[in-house]
Amino acid sequence: PPQLIVCDASFISLTKVLPPVMALAAPGAALLALIKPQFEVGRAQIGKGGIVRDRQAVADVVAGIEHWLAAEMGWQLLGTAPSPIAGQDGNREFLLAGRKV
Repeated sequence: PPQLIVCDASFISLTKVLPPVMALAAPGAALLALIKPQFEVGRAQIGKGGIVRDRQAVADVVAGIEHWLAAEMGWQLLGTAPSPIAGQDGNREFLLAGRKV
């Protein structure tokens, strides 16, 4: 079973792409994933250039993924942090760390 899961997915939600591999992971396995708000929000919240400019929408996305990881998937949330690398036109992404319990 996997001991480490790393995910940098585009054009799909983490909640859709991660569950199959998370189910295979060994207890204690680590997860490091990149939260990309532009692929988590609805189309109505995506601005010009594919950027989510609404700070509250971005905060809601991060909180939603944190909740999904802990409450729905049963993993321990170790933390989230803004990526130190800013995207084009100010696009912000976030690193998510978790552990299978």
